[in-house]
Amino acid sequence: MSHYHAVVWLDHAEARIFQFSREEAEKLTVHGHKHHLHHKAGKPGAGKQAIDPGFFDAIAAALDGSSEILVLGPGNAKLEFIRYAHRAKPQLEARIAGVETVDHPTDGQIVAYARKYFIAEDRMRPLLAHPA
Repeated sequence: MSHYHAVVWLDHAEARIFQFSREEAEKLTVHGHKHHLHHKAGKPGAGKQAIDPGFFDAIAAALDGSSEILVLGPGNAKLEFIRYAHRAKPQLEARIAGVETVDHPTDGQIVAYARKYFIAEDRMRPLLAHPA
């Protein structure tokens, strides 16, 4: 995959990654490792386990060919991915154009949302060079 724009929708279980243009979209799914963590009443801790860094490494690798990336998701996984990018992959963080909270859309809804986002985002950018 190597389109200019990409969108990744992720939660703690999976990431759906789309690299797309106006006419087409290519999908890749990355699955996280499922951990069963039991929390005993009266014990400290939230009963949650951090996401496996290998999950984020695989997502980052899938986004290598894209110049602008939109990150979507329903909960904290998207924010943990942003922190991961900031800490471990600054070149990836620099290409993240936005982060949005989106529940559980279909694949078509994810791509439509991203296309609409980037059209609006492109209109907001100042022109870097004036046409001759």
